[in-house]
Amino acid sequence: MADHQRIHPVQDPEAAVPPRPTAPLVSRGSSHSERGDPEASRNNNNNYPPYQRTIPYSYSKPPKKRSCFKKCLCWTLCLVILQIILIGILAAIIFFVFRPKLPKYSVDSMSITQFNLNNDNSLYATFNVNITARNPNKKIGIYYENGSRLRVYFQGTELCEGSLPKFYQGHRNTTVMNVNLTGQTQDAAGLLQSLQAQQQTGNVPLNLRARVPVRVKLGGLKLMKWKFLVRCRLNVDSLAQDNTIRIRDSSCKFRFRL
Repeated sequence: MADHQRIHPVQDPEAAVPPRPTAPLVSRGSSHSERGDPEASRNNNNNYPPYQRTIPYSYSKPPKKRSCFKKCLCWTLCLVILQIILIGILAAIIFFVFRPKLPKYSVDSMSITQFNLNNDNSLYATFNVNITARNPNKKIGIYYENGSRLRVYFQGTELCEGSLPKFYQGHRNTTVMNVNLTGQTQDAAGLLQSLQAQQQTGNVPLNLRARVPVRVKLGGLKLMKWKFLVRCRLNVDSLAQDNTIRIRDSSCKFRFRL
């Protein structure tokens, strides 16, 4: 018996592959999450407050406002420092350009024309003093102004006073001045006794003080008024009327101020 030919159905290869979907599985506008439905998770999270991260911060202090007093103090200090600097610069210029030197004074001789005690215990004294003033500067002149006062003291008591003449002393000039001093001392009986006891030793200490207003001339520039203060210590042999006093030794100190 002949075998019947068997026919097996063959699948079409194109029919075996399912057709690709033309529409997306998830509609546009919807969200996709691997953890599930975002709407469901969002609804579940609505029961709990959202987590917020807190960042620590420090409170900064507000800037302090400077008071008017501190500002004025700072400005005043700045101005004072500036003035000191300017004065220092000016002093340096004067020193290196003019080479200033202090004037020198000496008491050369002294005589007494009147020195007696009256019935009312008042002492009258008239002195005549020769004073030498030296200006050693090459470029600086000195104007001696009115208003000077020259006094003679014994043990702190003023015996007489006078004034220096007004004149101009040029560069490297030496001037000798003859000054008359007069004075009256009340209740001088005790003073005269102390003076007589001192004369027995042959050494009578006297103090001569002078205050002289001057103007210094630097080249062609005339500066403001200054005051020369001169103090001289004298030791004389005696104080007797109509007698030339012999000066044993003397020393003078000089300083000035505005």
